[in-house]
Order: sequence, then structure tokens, then C-alpha cells
Amino acid sequence: MSAPLRVGIAGVHGHGRSHVDAVLAQPDDVELVAVADPRGGGDVPRSVSVHADAEAMLAAGGLDIAILSTPIPSHAALAVQALEAGAHVLLEKPPVVSIAEHDRVLTASVAAGRSVQVGFQSLGSAGIDAARDLIASGELGEIEHLGTVGLWSRSEEYWRRSAWAGRRTASDGSVVADGAVTNPLAHAVVTALAIGGAHAAADVRGIRSDLRRANDIDTDDTSSLVIELSGGLRIAAALSVTAPRRHEPFVLIAGARGHALYFYTLDLLQVHGTGALARTYQCARRGLLAELVAHVRTGAALSAPLASTGAFTRVLEEVVAAPEPLAIAPEHIDIEQRGGETFRIVRGIEEWSERAAWEGRTFAELGAPW
Repeated sequence: MSAPLRVGIAGVHGHGRSHVDAVLAQPDDVELVAVADPRGGGDVPRSVSVHADAEAMLAAGGLDIAILSTPIPSHAALAVQALEAGAHVLLEKPPVVSIAEHDRVLTASVAAGRSVQVGFQSLGSAGIDAARDLIASGELGEIEHLGTVGLWSRSEEYWRRSAWAGRRTASDGSVVADGAVTNPLAHAVVTALAIGGAHAAADVRGIRSDLRRANDIDTDDTSSLVIELSGGLRIAAALSVTAPRRHEPFVLIAGARGHALYFYTLDLLQVHGTGALARTYQCARRGLLAELVAHVRTGAALSAPLASTGAFTRVLEEVVAAPEPLAIAPEHIDIEQRGGETFRIVRGIEEWSERAAWEGRTFAELGAPW
């Protein structure tokens, strides 16, 4: 039996803890040997080396896989360092903040002969292929457009979780891109792009964005955009963390003879054809870490290789370059207190988001009152 693959994790608190748990839950073919976090290593086995920062962990070497769950602006440089140190990389989303960074990391990956898997969990689902097969079958008729809706509820405190939260750029000018479109609801965007067959930056022809904010932040929390793909298909996205409650996010496939809804966190595809009854398919999902381990061992394919996320990075780059999000007037915002936290709720966000997805237009094009 081969020796276990040696894994190091940078960023082990908050969401990073899920990576620690995932590694510890793996079979004997992986071993957690190092972690890095300025807040300390947390609850990890005593045998694990604890470093104050990711650079030190990577400089120590000896890793087969590096998992990077660090602040967004650090992703590209740390990924390159990990690759040059001989490690394969599991890189949290959003992976990079520009096409230039995407190309830089991809070039380093090729030069090192190592791979980068991006933490877009939804891309590990067989539901992506099922949705694409449905489109190709012609059952829904000519596809008119795709839509995606993500409605979450995030408090004012959420936007104070770190120094870079809610920022477009950091104080040093580096791009952060911690908005609804590019971070908390990035899976909605990347899943719709994958179903639409858009992987490379060149697969995105243009973007019309309508970025807004209800919170006192630099970036967007209530947004809509229409993405025009090079093949002629368009994607209408309504993405907000100012809803009164969390709704199950979905991708809409709107056809001339029917439609389908893909609930990507549930791996559930519902097909509404010409008949009265919907057909529902539960799809299997592959864990991104287990898949990367198999890739290192046997060369098995990856579901979310960096090369397939260029279209998402193009969208992110366009969102960052767009005019600053417009503040939503107070008369359109309800303030709620729940669990000791303060939530800003945009009145009517649910109805307007549904319309944006189904009609293929932005909030501004629909005439939303904010």
C-alpha cells in the first residue's frame, strides 16, 4: 500500500474547519501533517505541525496536497508557492480575482506538473451533466435562456467578520471582491455557467450588471446581472443576501416547450415538460478532496480544475470593474433583529428575483423600485 498523501491546510477556523474535518474523515490514504493560521491551529492532532502563516507552512515543504482557505487576495500567490513547492492544490473559491491571476496560477500549475482543484462543490455533482444532457435531448425545446436565483439572509455582523469582508479592494489596493455575486453566492454563478457550457474566459461575451447594497459596505449584497455567452445563450442571475430568509438556490433552464430547475445544493433536478407532473432526479455528488486524492494517485479527472473556472473569473473581473454598487434607499429596507444580530431586508427581493430569472432581465430593466 502507498504511503498516505501528506496534507497541509492554510486557514483552519471558520469555513476552514470544514477542510480539517474533511481530511481527518478521509481513509488512511491521506494524513494531516500541517496547518497554518494566525489564530492558532485549533483542535488538530498533536502530531500536526502548526504554523503562524501559510507562507511558512508551504516553505517547510513536504506536502503532497495544500488546501488554501485564506483571504481572497492571497489565493494566487499562495497557490503559486504551493505548486512550486511540489504540492497539488485545493483552492477555495473565488480562486483568483482576475484573468491575469488565473493565467499566472495556471502557468505555474503546468510548469510544476501539479493540479489545482477549485472549491466549487457544486461542480462535483452529476447534476451538471444531467442538466446538460437534458438540454441536448431537445425535450424542453429551444432553450430561451438560463436563470439563477440565490436568496440568503446575512446580518450586518456577517459583513464585519474580517477586515476584508464587504470590500471591493483592500487598503493596499489589492482586489478583494467579497460581494454577493463573487463570494457567498458564487456557486450560483459557476453552476449556471457550467450548465451553459461556459468554462474559459472567452466563453463569456458580455455582462450587464446591476449591483446594489442595503448594508454599509463597499461591495454588493443585492445584485442582478445578465451574462451573454459566446454561443448565444444568456444567463440571468438574481443574487442577494438581503432576503428575509434563506431560499434553496437554483438554476432555471427555460425552454420553448418546458423548463427545469436544478437545486444545486441538493443535487436535485426537476423537469417540467409538457405533462402535468414534474420528474425529479436525485444526482450523485463527488467530494472535491477525495477526487483530488484520486487524481494524484491515478490521474482521475477533476470536476473543478482551475482551467474550467475562467468564465467565472471573467464574470468576477467584470463585476469588480463595474460602477460601485448603488445604495438602496432606507424606505425599501426593513430592519430585523434575530439571534442577537441585525438584518437588513430588501422589501420585495423574493418576487423581483424570481422575475429577473424568469424574464431574463436585471432589476433595473424590470423597474424594481430600489
